Amino acid sequence: MTSALHFGNPEHLLPPSWRSQVQQWLSEDTPSFDWAGFVVGEEYRDAKLLGKRKGVLAGKPFVDEIFKQLNCTIEWHVKEGESFEPIKHIATVRGAVRYLLLGERVALNVLSRCSGIASMSRWFLDTSRDAGFKGIIAGTRKTTPGFRLVEKYGMIVGGIDAHRNDLSSMVMLKDNHIWSKGSITNAIQAVRSVAGFSLRLDVEVRDEKEANEAIDAGADVIMLDNLDGEELHLVSKRLKEKWTGKRHFLLETSGGIEAHNLTERLGDNIDILSTSAVHQNVQHIDYSMKISRD
Repeated sequence: MTSALHFGNPEHLLPPSWRSQVQQWLSEDTPSFDWAGFVVGEEYRDAKLLGKRKGVLAGKPFVDEIFKQLNCTIEWHVKEGESFEPIKHIATVRGAVRYLLLGERVALNVLSRCSGIASMSRWFLDTSRDAGFKGIIAGTRKTTPGFRLVEKYGMIVGGIDAHRNDLSSMVMLKDNHIWSKGSITNAIQAVRSVAGFSLRLDVEVRDEKEANEAIDAGADVIMLDNLDGEELHLVSKRLKEKWTGKRHFLLETSGGIEAHNLTERLGDNIDILSTSAVHQNVQHIDYSMKISRD
């Protein structure tokens, strides 16, 4: 699958409402008086934004908007999605010192988090491709409340699939949904009656028997949750052989996938590998901003 960066600017994916989040970030960081800003005043300066750890740059539109709202300008020297080695002069920010410092920590925090997710996403993608996997690598919905847009954006810049963004974008039936309806078939029939034809249906199953029931009932994606090792690959092979030419579906492996066991979950019969490891407990990319003295 070709990365979104190949086709255009990922910033164009962002909804019109995203800029209001930036205002909230700035308001959170300076809720009343800017005591330290009183010291430095409004002398016009340049500041170097430096990348201090190897990584993939992600989060430019958010940083642009942070400094725009503070009447500063920014010139980027590294492209969105580009890898860099430390210490790299990533961008030059220009503006009144007081406003540069008002935006500094908010911008660096967002850029560090987003770049960390993009970097880990890129690593998962590259490692899976080097292993010969041709399927989809995807993140999950286990994102930080209020920060989902940035984290999903980081996955896309890193080159992987963002999976479903929210409960309204794709139907996913998990164990609690199925138990509440009594069976996989009942749950699928119930949700199809309201979701219609336009939404893809992903069903979590625990074993081969449940997978067959979900396929027979019309699921689009079968999530083989927490199946691993030889069992995962034997079950996925049997399912593909049994239903080829009868039903169209994708097989997804998920649950407990980390960097150390990634390649064990890859296989010719697996279509999707989804993991929260690309955004949970990710090492942030360290950035700093240094204001010129003259």
